[in-house]
Amino acid sequence: MATLNESQSGKAAKGRTKKTTPRVDLTAMVDLMFLLTTFFMLTTTLSQLNAADIAKPIKPDIDDFAPFPESRTMTIVLGNNNKAVSYMGTIEKANMKVMPVADLQKEILANKLLVAATHQHNPAKHMIVIIKPGKMALFQNFVDVVDEMKIADIKSYSIDDNHFAEKELSFMKTNDL
Repeated sequence: MATLNESQSGKAAKGRTKKTTPRVDLTAMVDLMFLLTTFFMLTTTLSQLNAADIAKPIKPDIDDFAPFPESRTMTIVLGNNNKAVSYMGTIEKANMKVMPVADLQKEILANKLLVAATHQHNPAKHMIVIIKPGKMALFQNFVDVVDEMKIADIKSYSIDDNHFAEKELSFMKTNDL
């Protein structure tokens, strides 16, 4: 490891010997430090990216398309200014509510409890959520809503950015979303 080298060149002067300062050779310690640093850099893993898997299906044939059950379907339309529109059921009977994206968690949980109570807590009759990000919606709001699906344990949700009903578009325009 480290060696301690002392020189013997001290001369006696009037009965005293001159003490020299010892010189420490730390070359081996530096080599060991670099070996350990290299070892830990190669054996540790860097933080893994946490990404949500989102797969958009291909367009179904019109003949194969079955509508979502009205009593279990919640639709969330994302707009600008961190606002969203949510409603239960179909667009024809919709009671649309404008709310901040941060308040969607309460709405999702309330509707999930409503669906569970309506269907006598049958696990096969879970709530279905359709997320529709508008053209002016922020990507951060979209990510927050998908995170809320994971937090609220929503088993079935879909992302539809192509099909907006005329009533949804006019409601968003009148509310400046």
